[in-house]
Amino acid sequence: MSSLINFLKGSYTEFKDKVEWPKWPDLQSSTIVVSISTVILALFTFGVDSLFSVTIKNFIATFINLFN
Repeated sequence: MSSLINFLKGSYTEFKDKVEWPKWPDLQSSTIVVSISTVILALFTFGVDSLFSVTIKNFIATFINLFN
C-alpha cells in the first residue's frame, strides 16, 4: 500500500514541478491547427465516400440493366 502512495506522491510532484506545460498562445495555435485539419479531413472523407457511393450505385444500376 505504501508503494502506491509513494507512486502517487511522485506522480504529483513530477506533474507539478517537472512537466513543462504549454503556454496559452501555443495551446491556442495548436487547437486552431487541429480544428482546421479535422475539418479538411472530414470534407475529404465525405468527398471520397460520396464518390464511391455514386460509383457503386452506377455499377449496380448498369449490372441490373444488363439482365433486364
